[in-house]
Amino acid sequence: MMDDVTAPASAACPAVFIAAPASGQGKTTVTAALARMLRNEGKVVRVFKTGPDYLDPLVLAQASGRPVDQLDLWMAGEAYCRRRLFEAALEADLILVEGAMGLFDGEPSSADLAALFGLPLVIVMDVKGMAQTAAALVAGLAGFRDDIRIAGLIANACGSMRHRELIAAALPKSVPLLAAVPRDASLALPERHLGLVQAEEIREDLEARFEAGAEALAAEGLAEALLALPPVTFATAPLDTAAPPPWLAGRTIAVARDAAFSFIYPANLDLLERMGARLRFFSPLADGGLPPCDALWLPGGYPELHAARLAANAAMRDDIRRAFAADLPILAECGGMLYALDTLTDQNGETHTMLGLLPGHGAMRGRRGCQGMQTAELPEGSVRGHAHHRSVAEGTPAPIAHGRRQRHPAPGEAIYRQRRLTATYLHLFFPDNPAAVARLFAPGPVSARQTNDTHSITTEESHGCD
Repeated sequence: MMDDVTAPASAACPAVFIAAPASGQGKTTVTAALARMLRNEGKVVRVFKTGPDYLDPLVLAQASGRPVDQLDLWMAGEAYCRRRLFEAALEADLILVEGAMGLFDGEPSSADLAALFGLPLVIVMDVKGMAQTAAALVAGLAGFRDDIRIAGLIANACGSMRHRELIAAALPKSVPLLAAVPRDASLALPERHLGLVQAEEIREDLEARFEAGAEALAAEGLAEALLALPPVTFATAPLDTAAPPPWLAGRTIAVARDAAFSFIYPANLDLLERMGARLRFFSPLADGGLPPCDALWLPGGYPELHAARLAANAAMRDDIRRAFAADLPILAECGGMLYALDTLTDQNGETHTMLGLLPGHGAMRGRRGCQGMQTAELPEGSVRGHAHHRSVAEGTPAPIAHGRRQRHPAPGEAIYRQRRLTATYLHLFFPDNPAAVARLFAPGPVSARQTNDTHSITTEESHGCD
C-alpha cells in the first residue's frame, strides 16, 4: 500500500461494475474475457471481486496478469475498499469489479458497493430461452433503485444474430446492448462442488478460453466503448491498517499452499508481511517437512480431493505434529481444519488418516453446504470472515466459541482450540483486525479458558448456515 504522506488526494480512471440478475449468468467468464481483451491491447486492467471468494480471483488474476483483491463492505469495510480502488486507479487504464450473486442480493449488495463509489454497471445475463424478456429484466434492474446507473447489457449465451437483434430492439434507450457472447461451451469456465476449478489445475485450458472470449468481445468493439466511459474519481482514504505496527517482526510463518490448500486472500498475506512477518510457503502434498518457522497457517482448500496423498505424506504429518507439541501457534481454517482432524472421509467414501491435532472426523456430505458471513469471536479479538463448505466435522471437542452471524442470532461455526492450535470452518479476513491476528500468531502460552482440554468429552457439532 502507498504511504499516505506521498499519495495524491484522488485518482481517476474508467471503471465498470460487472453485475447480473442472479448467480450462474457468466459474470466471471465475461469479466475474465474483458480483462484478457484489454491486456492483449496493451492496457493495464485492474480487476476486483466482490464478496468472499477465492476461486474467481485466481482465474481473474491469470486473465489480467495482475493480483485480484476482494472488495466487501461488510468484511473489509468502506475505507479498505476505497483505498484499494484509489491505488488501482493510480496505475490502471480500466478497473473491472465483478459482483457476487444477483445485483441486489445480500446486505450489503453489489448495488450498494457500486452506488457508494459511483461505478457504472454492466449487466451480464444468460439470455438462452428468452429475447424481449431479457430486455424487460434489464429495465427492471435499471429502475429498481435511483442511485445506480446501468451502462449497458452483455447478452451471454446468445443463439444467433436474430436473437441479438430481438434483444437490442427491446432494450430501453438508456441501456444499450454492448455485446452478445455466442452460445459456446468452449468459452465457459469449468466448475466443481465449491465453485470454479482452481486456475492452477487447468492453466493451459483457461488460456484457450480467455483468448476465445477476448476475441469474441473484441469483435464487438467493446474495448473502445469501455475505455471511452467517463473516468470515475476515487478519493484516498487513510486506514488504521495502512501501516500497522511491526507486531510480527522477526516471526516466520509457514503457509500451506498447493492444490489442497489454496484459499488464501492476497490481502491476508500482504498484512502479515506489513506487520513484519516472513512468509515461507510449503506443500503438505509434496514437501518432506515444514520449513523453519515460528507459526503455521493451514488455509482452506480441497483436502477432500487429495486426502490419500496427504495421508501418505507421513513425514509432513510428523513434522506438523512436532510443531503442535512444541506449542507453535497454528491457524487451521476450513480445509485446514479437516486436515487437522484425526481422519477425513473423501467423496468416494474412503477414510484417510490426517494430522490428529484436533479430535474428530471430517466427511463430505454431497450437495448440501454451509455458507455465510460471520465474525470469529476469538480470545485475541473478533475477526470478520465467512464460511463456505460441504463437509461436516463430528466427534470434536467442545468449542471455545462460535462465530457470530451477520444477520441471525443462532450460533455460527464452532471455534476450537487445542494447545496453540486454533481451528474453525471460518475463513478469516485478517485486515479486519490486524492486532487480533498478530496475537493469534504471536508466541506465548494461552490460559485455560482459551483452550480445550485434549481429554475433554467430545461432542458432535452441528455446523449451521445463514
